[in-house]
Amino acid sequence: MRIGLQVPSFTFPGGPERIAPEFARIARDADQGGLDSLWVMDHFFQIQSVGPAEDPMLEGYSALAYAAALTERITLGTMVTGVSYRSPGLLVKTVTTLDVLSGGRAWLGVGAAWNDEESRGLGLYFPPTAERFELLEDTLRLAHQMWKGDDAPFHGAKVTAERPLNSPQSVRRPHPPILVGGMGEKKTLRFVAKYADACNIFDGDQLPHKLDVLREHCEREGRDYAEIEKTSLTLLPDDASPAQALDTAGRLAEAGIDQVIFSQRPGTDIAGVLSEARSQAEKIVPAGR
Repeated sequence: MRIGLQVPSFTFPGGPERIAPEFARIARDADQGGLDSLWVMDHFFQIQSVGPAEDPMLEGYSALAYAAALTERITLGTMVTGVSYRSPGLLVKTVTTLDVLSGGRAWLGVGAAWNDEESRGLGLYFPPTAERFELLEDTLRLAHQMWKGDDAPFHGAKVTAERPLNSPQSVRRPHPPILVGGMGEKKTLRFVAKYADACNIFDGDQLPHKLDVLREHCEREGRDYAEIEKTSLTLLPDDASPAQALDTAGRLAEAGIDQVIFSQRPGTDIAGVLSEARSQAEKIVPAGR
């Protein structure tokens, strides 16, 4: 069982001037503590489940590039990029850049987007739901093409790219792992089976059912279900111990999750707790592995 850390809040004591040193410390602690992955949200306003919209929020890929320069081994990704926030070709180029500068440690985490408040607030186009899913499939197809080094014209349902050149190519080959976030049974999990290397399904009662749906999509797509890394985003209590983190990891492993990603609550600091749990978590074998 692998363990990751998500940092969803940049509201640190001391104001904006403390964001850089505090985030740097967390990234270093997670890296030196042996955690497998470090994630930030791809939002421009804080989301309601974490805090008010006015709370500090960093642009995701700038934050990950900063973390890349401060770390050596931990993988880096967004949980997850809203597909409508950047043009698909630019998104692939951005993730490739992060992968090159981090020495092959980038993820492409992507989903159909949902927070129209920040899009309206910043003047971004926020397509209707059906269009966002068409854009998501185009993005996944284009990512595979660009990472293959194929710069032939691309024509999708919503995206046209005359010459999707991607130079330099990613360090990680054949490409940075692609994680599709979301639990929609008809489209999202089908896209996981067809295009992705990993999925993220929130911890909760629906998790076993969603994995069963993914397994069914894999059968229809002729994809080996075991090839897909299953991740789950979850929370710990504010005063969590390494034992509680281990219990959570064990429970999710029994459900078939390969990597548990703990989201750090505002005002807490759990990198140390997770680092203490990591060595024991490595001994946990997820169901089906």
